[in-house]
Amino acid sequence: MTDQMPSPSDAQADLIAYLDFHVEAGADAALDEHPHDRFTEADAPAPALRAPRRAAPRAVDQTASPVANTLVPPPGSAPPAAAPRTFGRAASAQPDEAASDARMRARQAKSLDELERILADFDACPLRFTAKNLVFADGNPEARVMFLGEAPGADEDRIGKPFMGRSGQLLDKMMKAIGLDRTSAYIGNIVPWRPPGNRNPTPQEVAVCRPFVERQIELVDPDIIVCLGAPATQTLTGSKDGILRTRGRLFPYKLPNREVKLLATLHPAFLLRQPVQKRLAWRDFRSLRALLDGKA
Repeated sequence: MTDQMPSPSDAQADLIAYLDFHVEAGADAALDEHPHDRFTEADAPAPALRAPRRAAPRAVDQTASPVANTLVPPPGSAPPAAAPRTFGRAASAQPDEAASDARMRARQAKSLDELERILADFDACPLRFTAKNLVFADGNPEARVMFLGEAPGADEDRIGKPFMGRSGQLLDKMMKAIGLDRTSAYIGNIVPWRPPGNRNPTPQEVAVCRPFVERQIELVDPDIIVCLGAPATQTLTGSKDGILRTRGRLFPYKLPNREVKLLATLHPAFLLRQPVQKRLAWRDFRSLRALLDGKA
């Protein structure tokens, strides 16, 4: 007679589905009223429930072997504290130092493959240690147009490529409407690691990652850069305006040997939340098609 795994009850199945839903939504950490340093608390010694009783001094037998006289810690005493756990330089690097190091390392890359390897080894951005995968790029690096979003989401983090979820499906449809696809476009993000819980990347995180995306643009050398959303637009243009004020506008972007056009438009995730704004994105993509055809 073979043992069979008992099937989960309806209540257990509902609980598993409930947990899966929250993980897919980005809720991958339990929070409470007080902040915790999750990087170090796992290594912290457990607090003793009771103070160890002080042992009475004992006489040392001069005729016994040295091993016999070795002092043994009394039962219940706390072990020596472990050294604090650090994740590369991300736990101690200052933002200015990290950004300077990023610029130096990015400049060393002579190809996109080399840049991806350098970025995978870069340890001064804390997002690297909370994400599952580096999300570098997708598409054709020889394409004339390069799309840039903000940061990966849960689907992108799991797969390792940008715009793989619902936003990516919508972007594919938007590109198809003007005769583009992932074989005729290059797609990336200004931050290549997913922020925990799908939060927005901080200005410090963007500043540290910026030299890498700037070098990525130089190596791709596109004719047109399309910034999807305000964070990408503000990072590459220096504009402080919201995306509804900058969308549809063309900005100059300087490459080492020439100047190209940068087009700001709405992020697909924004369009999923506000479908009525798709008409504005459609105008922007028609402008993109005209630019590619040399008619604008």
